[in-house]
Amino acid sequence: MLKHKKDKINKLSNNLKIIKKIEQVRGKNNKNWMDLYRIAFRYAPDESVKITKKILEQDIKISEFVKKLR
Repeated sequence: MLKHKKDKINKLSNNLKIIKKIEQVRGKNNKNWMDLYRIAFRYAPDESVKITKKILEQDIKISEFVKKLR
């Protein structure tokens, strides 16, 4: 019974750490989105493609963290 409770606490702690990492990556990604909007509104499609790639890289990181949640 005690081991089960410890396992549950460990899972919760691990999930909270992963969520914190997601939050950090999302913060960076939100900035990338705002940069993309600024560039797009200035009609610079070539630069927009570069920022879109950065956004996708951050989205991949988020997906990897989410996969670790149990």
